[in-house]
Amino acid sequence: MATDTNVAAVDHLAASYEALAREVGKVIVGQEGVVKAVIVSMFSRGHSLLVGVPGLAKTLLVSTIAEVLDLEFKRIQFTPDLMPSDITGSEILDEDRHFKFNKGPVFANIVLADEINRTPPKTQAALLEAMQERSVTVAGQRHPLPEPFFVLATQNPIEQEGTYPLPEAQLDRFMFNIKLDYPSYDEEVRVVKNTTAPQNYTLKHVLTGKEILEFQQLIRRIPITDNVLEYAVNLVAKTRPGTDRATPDVNEYISWGAGPRASQFLVLGAKCHAAIHGKYSPDIEDVRAVANLVLRHRIVRNYKAEAEGITEEDIIAKLL
Repeated sequence: MATDTNVAAVDHLAASYEALAREVGKVIVGQEGVVKAVIVSMFSRGHSLLVGVPGLAKTLLVSTIAEVLDLEFKRIQFTPDLMPSDITGSEILDEDRHFKFNKGPVFANIVLADEINRTPPKTQAALLEAMQERSVTVAGQRHPLPEPFFVLATQNPIEQEGTYPLPEAQLDRFMFNIKLDYPSYDEEVRVVKNTTAPQNYTLKHVLTGKEILEFQQLIRRIPITDNVLEYAVNLVAKTRPGTDRATPDVNEYISWGAGPRASQFLVLGAKCHAAIHGKYSPDIEDVRAVANLVLRHRIVRNYKAEAEGITEEDIIAKLL
């Protein structure tokens, strides 16, 4: 009976994903891979970093997904003068002269951290602590964040003047690093047509927060065979230079490899990728499907790789 229930739940998850992608597609033209990656990270209880030049609808994508999911959405514009209390909140004196905690914008289901690399490390750390602990500590008091809770941060790969790049330890908190490319010519024509005419779409709420929490538990219950799990762990182990499993390319071009969290996210991502496609257990192809998203921000190239124009994607492609 439990097996039948779980099978039905996976079928429901796959159908919900299709409905979700269809609703988001009413607003977002193209970018199917990006939409899929964001939804997979949410169903896997992970956070995502969206990297792309301005004007690729990063903010619109996140707000649309929040609306379709019927979740509370807050946007934080990161600037050099932003303070940690501007994100987490602070204690204020109320009319009775008692201290009262005034919640910051991080107390939402989906938080868009716009241009996260524009703010100093102290403020970045306040958000990243909330991502990891799913709570905020102010004046010694712990305040849990609402569930489900996702951070979708954006980063502009150009205009690096006056920015504070995220350290590798903080990048590791993000499940996926999602790259957005320019739309194709036909997609851009559709975008311009849609956005320069009266808006005539209405978005339906596809999922509630409670259903998302159930899906997150379901993903962890999905079985995975030992050979697929070992394939994921082996793939991550190969990225570490100077170890037994490292490939010649890794030893030559990588100064630091991915840690155990990458293995965990590869397995969770593969489970969710399988489920949204109606499969009841992931295979090696599902691991390969999420490998770039999980690994590209967890391996650090050395000077030789940069000088020869070898990208993280080139290294991962050879490992696969």
